[in-house]
Amino acid sequence: MKSLDVFALAWHALIAHRRRSALSLVGVSIGVAAVTLMTAIGQGARDFVAAQFQTIGADVIAIVPGRVETSGAIPGVGSAPNDLTLEDARALVRGVPGVVRGTPLVLGNEALEWRARRRDVLVLGTTAEMLELRGMRVSTGSFLPAGDWERGSAVIVLGAALPAELFPGEEPLGRNIRLGDRRLRVIGTLAPRGTHLGVDLDQAVMIPVATAQSMFDTRSLFRIMLEVSSASAVPAAQRTARDLLTTRHGEEDFTLLTQDAVLQSLDRILNVLSLALVAIAAISLVVAGVGIANVMLVAVSERTREIGLCKALGATERDVLSQFLAEALLLCVTGGIAGLGLGSLATRVLAWRFPAWEAHAPQWAVVGALLLSVVVGLISGAWPARRAMRTEPVTALAGRRA
Repeated sequence: MKSLDVFALAWHALIAHRRRSALSLVGVSIGVAAVTLMTAIGQGARDFVAAQFQTIGADVIAIVPGRVETSGAIPGVGSAPNDLTLEDARALVRGVPGVVRGTPLVLGNEALEWRARRRDVLVLGTTAEMLELRGMRVSTGSFLPAGDWERGSAVIVLGAALPAELFPGEEPLGRNIRLGDRRLRVIGTLAPRGTHLGVDLDQAVMIPVATAQSMFDTRSLFRIMLEVSSASAVPAAQRTARDLLTTRHGEEDFTLLTQDAVLQSLDRILNVLSLALVAIAAISLVVAGVGIANVMLVAVSERTREIGLCKALGATERDVLSQFLAEALLLCVTGGIAGLGLGSLATRVLAWRFPAWEAHAPQWAVVGALLLSVVVGLISGAWPARRAMRTEPVTALAGRRA
């Protein structure tokens, strides 16, 4: 029997039992759509996180207190044997070859007040080098003054969103604004920068690092940022920075982070999460396969006379096997194509609803989901097809079920 004839007969057999076939198609399409959507979510998460960490810069090294390998903690969170200090930052800028600029960073939260208006803001204590190191731009006024890091001045630079909230219809430059228990003079506002590593810089304020240390009563730095001359110079700068700080502290109680190292670690984590999501979604395809196997077993039992007649007229066991396998494959392939369309639609809705996420299913996931539906069809149709193949013509024509 020709392959075209086999599939034509299989199609007519499925049409003859529309309701049963439709339910099987729905099961497969939901499974394929789930695989596609889960993969799209995982890929969207990977792209979103990667885009966030790519803003670190390929030529930037971040030094945070605490040793990840020994403490198991998140870098920069919790206690460390030795704090990072302004002296450490200055030694790194002066002692590491290839460093173009560096800046210390202190982080905290305080209440920002102007007349009757008040709101809590993120406070970044830093230096003049921060502007170029992070690629920020000043909208009005000027950035933090250059000079001695330990000589804090009573000035403040506002994030892009704050002037409209605190000074509606007014010019903020030159105003004395209260931050916590300090009165600081507004010397500049930043151009819109958006969210960077989970921090909305448009809603933050920047003050001199020494002023921040005094305000929060700490000598410790949240981190030290170093910019080197090129991405190729980063490994050598890392080694020198590690040796220098280890000598100063007497032990390696800090962690050096680079864009490549962070992205590699995140990629390993996100790969595992993506595979877990796909595996969970694939369970629905397995369930659909069990349903198809059940449908095909019922079909074999109901069509014993048809099988017997075909064999009596000269159909071989291979022809019967091909017939029932073709039916299972048609169900799964048709359901798989419908599932790809459904998954694509769901992905588009997700991308429209959350534009920052940019969810999209990679090509391998689309092809893999369709191939998986084919494999499910072959497996779920194999046992019923073998059962039909082994049916004796005399027994089948007598009306006895296989």
